[in-house]
Amino acid sequence: MSHPPLFVPHGAPTFALRPGAAGAALVATAQTLPPPRAIIVLSAHWSSDVPTVGFAERPATIHDFWGFPDELYTLHYPATGCPEASTEVVATLSAAGLPVEQDAERGLDHGAWVPLRLMFPDAEVPVIPLSMPAHGGPLAAWQLGQALAPLIEQGFQIIASGNLTHNLRDYQTAYRNGGQTPAYVRQFTDWFAARLASHDTAALLDYRQQAPDARQAHPSDEHLLPFFVALGAAGEQASAQRLHAGIDDYVIAMDAYAFLPQAGR
Repeated sequence: MSHPPLFVPHGAPTFALRPGAAGAALVATAQTLPPPRAIIVLSAHWSSDVPTVGFAERPATIHDFWGFPDELYTLHYPATGCPEASTEVVATLSAAGLPVEQDAERGLDHGAWVPLRLMFPDAEVPVIPLSMPAHGGPLAAWQLGQALAPLIEQGFQIIASGNLTHNLRDYQTAYRNGGQTPAYVRQFTDWFAARLASHDTAALLDYRQQAPDARQAHPSDEHLLPFFVALGAAGEQASAQRLHAGIDDYVIAMDAYAFLPQAGR
């Protein structure tokens, strides 16, 4: 597949200032991709009751965070939209039987623009934001990914942005206690890697019951749901390529994955 669905981390907003090893992995990944016709970006920070497709011709850079260094608020990502491509996304979701709405003004929150700014710094590819399902958990996210799958062969690049672990209370605890990473962070990410290697989609979708310390890794699961969109878009027997495995800010897993469908799909 020329444009494999990607799950990428966006970490804390300061990832934009200190991209480190995870940022380098995203840059390297983008350099291996052929130029996409358009990017469909899904962020953990935009969800809605009905999947909603952005139609803004120039999606604004949304600084949806508070209390961070002033430099962050001066960063912008000059993305352009593409109403024609957005219309195709709407039609594809409708054809799959999903309800869909349109938003003429939605910009790019930091879950979208931070990784895009690293991966496509020249903003030369049109960007179409798409909301995450607010209800239905991993299954609804996976089904949204399945509905998006036909667009891959039409030159669309799907980028789903979240984090494989995300517990801000544990970050505060680790910060106060000298910065030790809790054991569950690596145990949880390794469990995901093992389930992906065995193509155990059923276990992944049921991660809150089966994964070690799932509720500590994700007190609420919005930052993991984009993972399931990328997984669903690649198909049942997709091969998961782990592009990066690392931890930022003590407790935030920065794993990145490309999902490669089985040959012949």
